Amino acid sequence: MNIPIYQADAFTDTLFGGNPAAICPLKEWLPDAVMQKIAIENNLAETAFFVKNDTGYKLRWFTPEYEIDLCGHATLASAHILFTELGHKEDEIHFETVKAGVLTVKRDDDKYTMDFPSRPPIHIEAPNGLEAALTEKEPVEVLRSRDYFLVYETEDDVRDISPDFFALSKMDTVGVIVTAPGKDVDFVSRFFAPGAGIPEDPVTGSAHCNLIPYWADKLGKTKLHALQLSDRKGEIWCELKGDRVLMTGKAVTYLKGEIFV
Repeated sequence: MNIPIYQADAFTDTLFGGNPAAICPLKEWLPDAVMQKIAIENNLAETAFFVKNDTGYKLRWFTPEYEIDLCGHATLASAHILFTELGHKEDEIHFETVKAGVLTVKRDDDKYTMDFPSRPPIHIEAPNGLEAALTEKEPVEVLRSRDYFLVYETEDDVRDISPDFFALSKMDTVGVIVTAPGKDVDFVSRFFAPGAGIPEDPVTGSAHCNLIPYWADKLGKTKLHALQLSDRKGEIWCELKGDRVLMTGKAVTYLKGEIFV
């Protein structure tokens, strides 16, 4: 069986920037074990698979370790490939997902806006070992949603974090978000998910489902500009709209080919 595969860098307009995702358009679902093996073989943070339905597409995402509940950059990359490579005519795509409901992506020139669920984090007591696995500096706040969420005082605090990935891999969440006010943007962040096979994710749309409502409340505004401080870096224009968040970014195609299964 020959399966088409594409790879795109999301949340950037520069090749080798942003977050790379693999995209596999399918006529029908492959066995879960095969999709997982493809994700392992690709060895990217996420591989997205989609199948056309009556209203758009059914969409699933796999890390090298397991199928994940929500992924932003691979959704943006999937939309980019549909618009630029696969001839999608309308300016909006509806993706049906199992755990995140219907996600929409709209095209506006060279930008794509994703409509995702807002997932505000709640305050918690930090579990043993979490803060020490990140930095000697104490966070301003510790919260949790799907992921642990630690707020630091400055952008440099976040930039300087050198995590103990083994310790973080033992935490009982998908990942760990660290964030602070930005110097030239509203807020900055980084995202670590070694337990999912992703030591540091370059740009994380799902984390911004938590970051946007948090910083909208802190800064008293609903439109925000964000930067993820990975080596590849990623830029996101954000908006809080009630119980939804809008994330706007760009993407660039890196690869297209075939998988032989």
